[in-house]
Amino acid sequence: MAATGSAPAERTLVLVKPDGVQRGLVGEIVARLERRGLKLVALKLMQLPSERAARHYAEHQGKVFYEGLIRFITSGPIVAMVWQGREAVTVVRSLMGATDPLKAAPGTVRGDLALDLGMNVIHGSDSTARAGAEIALFFEDHEIHDYERTLDRWIRE
Repeated sequence: MAATGSAPAERTLVLVKPDGVQRGLVGEIVARLERRGLKLVALKLMQLPSERAARHYAEHQGKVFYEGLIRFITSGPIVAMVWQGREAVTVVRSLMGATDPLKAAPGTVRGDLALDLGMNVIHGSDSTARAGAEIALFFEDHEIHDYERTLDRWIRE
C-alpha cells in the first residue's frame, strides 16, 4: 500500500510494556508517535498469555534473563499497537532510544521515561521482517484499519 508520496508505507508493532501501562505512560507514548507523523492503525489493551510471550521472545530462549522476561511481560496489561508510515520501523526505533535507558539519549522514550534495562517501558519491532511476524502474533487482519488520514498531506511531500 502506498502512502502519500512515492515511498510505500511500512508497518511496525509497538508494545507499551506492563511498567509503562502501570505508570500511566500510554498516552505520552502514543502522543510522541503521533507527533512524529506515524499513523495508528491498530490498538488493544491485553494481558499477554505466557504461550504468546514465549513465541514473541523465542529468540531469547535459553538466555539467563529469559524466564524473568516472560514473567515481566505477562505480569500486567500491555498495550499493543500497529503504527504505519514511511520507514516506520526506523522511526519507532529512534524514538524509543537505546534498550538500556541509561544509554538512551534524552528526548527518546527510554531516555526520558525509564531508568532500568528490565523495565524499559516500550518494545518496537527491529526490522520490517520481524514487524510482519510480530504484528501477526498480536493482531488478526481485520483488527488493522487502513484509512485515509487527511493530515498526511501536511506531513510528507
